[in-house]
Amino acid sequence: MKKQRVALGMSGGIDSTMSALLLMEQGYEVIGLTMAIWDDSLSFESIKSGCFGPGEAEDIESAKASAAKLGIEHHVIRLKDEFRDNVLSYFCSTYLDGRTPNPCVFCNQRMKFGLLPRTAKEQGLSFDYFATGHYVSKGFDPDTARWQLSKATDPTKDQSYFLVFLTQEQLRDTLFPLGNIRKEELKALARRLGWDSLVEKKESQDFLETDDYSVLFPSETFSPGDILSVDGMKLGTHNGLIHYTIGQRRNLGLSGMSEPYYVVEIDAKANRIIVGPQNYLYKKELIAEGMNWISVPGLGKAAKLSAKIRLGHDAADCMVYPESETSIRLVFDEPQLSITPGQVVAIYDSELLLGGGIIQ
Repeated sequence: MKKQRVALGMSGGIDSTMSALLLMEQGYEVIGLTMAIWDDSLSFESIKSGCFGPGEAEDIESAKASAAKLGIEHHVIRLKDEFRDNVLSYFCSTYLDGRTPNPCVFCNQRMKFGLLPRTAKEQGLSFDYFATGHYVSKGFDPDTARWQLSKATDPTKDQSYFLVFLTQEQLRDTLFPLGNIRKEELKALARRLGWDSLVEKKESQDFLETDDYSVLFPSETFSPGDILSVDGMKLGTHNGLIHYTIGQRRNLGLSGMSEPYYVVEIDAKANRIIVGPQNYLYKKELIAEGMNWISVPGLGKAAKLSAKIRLGHDAADCMVYPESETSIRLVFDEPQLSITPGQVVAIYDSELLLGGGIIQ
């Protein structure tokens, strides 16, 4: 019987490499795919590990080396222009609107689970499934005939939040071999099998390899403006809205305050930011639009659920009220810190990821 073929998104790190091994142990034939997205017309110094930057060449070589050691095919899929159009343009336009983007969520839906496998097939590669090293679990509900996503077994590594915009078609053909394994178990397996170098390798945690987002923007697209207190008093001057997000405390250039001040609002139309004490950041309610329901067909009535408003946020209890097929109103039981327009809210029923949308 012919083995089923799986195309695995490979970064050259421990998660994707061990995913290949686990899939091979399960009897699949595995090939590796790595996206090439770096645009060398941009110029910045790489100061940290990230998904987008000049360090990409090293990551590709690492993926090639891992594939060679595994004895599997490896293909580089060049998607520089597509990444610019689908992720960088979204990232920049969202910041210029005075909101905070979440590029990883959109990169997953549009690029890693969309254009990467699609382009590979267009280039003549044949495979039955696509797979990634995300820590998330997949299931199927026969009652609704829907594929579902749930949190990973390892709560410290769960990445379901990043996959909130995946479609049923994408889920149907995707495997997640790390959903039921803990990271420490994976590291122990890697050491036993002679992959110590991957265990020690620093993992990519950021979108850019630099902290200076301005490298992605033409200089004329942002300019200095006023920093105001919550009661309208001018306190200083900001150096462009792209450098600020809700809840930010550092690099405001303010001194002499009786207590720490944070960014509590960004007014893109007036090119100004409003700052105040931390208590102004606590809110109980949000509106989200562009809802993508994954594990359920939709939300027919108000429900008691939980929600994450960013990756590092512990899902908090809330009531979710459907406003339309694509929008919700959400009220937390307790006020939450820094509910940020432009960010993604993910809705959960216990471990099950129901869906999510963009905070307005």
